[in-house]
Amino acid sequence: MSKIKILLVEDDKNLGMILKAFLDAKGHSATLCANGEEAMTAIRAASFDLCVTDIMMPIMDGFALAKEIKALHPNMPLVFLTARKEQEDILEGFRLGADDYVTKPFSMDELLMRIQAIHRRCSSISTQPSTFKLGSFTFDAPRHLLTKGNEMIKLTSKEADLLLLLCENMGSTLERSNALKAIWSEESYLNARSMDVYITKLRKYFKDDPEVEIQNVHGVGFKLVVK
Repeated sequence: MSKIKILLVEDDKNLGMILKAFLDAKGHSATLCANGEEAMTAIRAASFDLCVTDIMMPIMDGFALAKEIKALHPNMPLVFLTARKEQEDILEGFRLGADDYVTKPFSMDELLMRIQAIHRRCSSISTQPSTFKLGSFTFDAPRHLLTKGNEMIKLTSKEADLLLLLCENMGSTLERSNALKAIWSEESYLNARSMDVYITKLRKYFKDDPEVEIQNVHGVGFKLVVK
């Protein structure tokens, strides 16, 4: 595993220092910030492969930070660290483009595995160029770009991952379980709800093109159909 440059945002000083020391000891490079404002200063001064952020923080919380990061770097993977377990909070994180979440207390080894899995997935997509013609749209998978004429839509990493799987299975059923394992690493109720959110977002992008349809296959999964 190559060294991952991690932006670590945690207002609990002790936990933040422990996590930074752990990630650095595992061969990665973690930059620790105490809140969202510090994180935005860091991200404007240096490049990072991935951001791990708490949600409940002073000055700028994790949700606000996620919006700022996605505006600046739409493809940067995000992992939320949070004590919150309410489903709506977790789903809100996914709506903002988060790739994963870990609820406190958590195992640092599990966090590391999730970080490495996300990084592998994103690196794999970026090194395997693929372009798909979808009705009046063109999907550039490595660049996470959906274009139609002069209109350009920059997809989040999760949107691009999911659309790429649909394209690779075009005309056939993409099973929910396979998509969850490939993109979210595991099947769970919350991950399934998150995938439904992203399917809805993809459908909105194609809503004005009757040639492109993402169909529900009841009880099985989804099918991308291009007429």
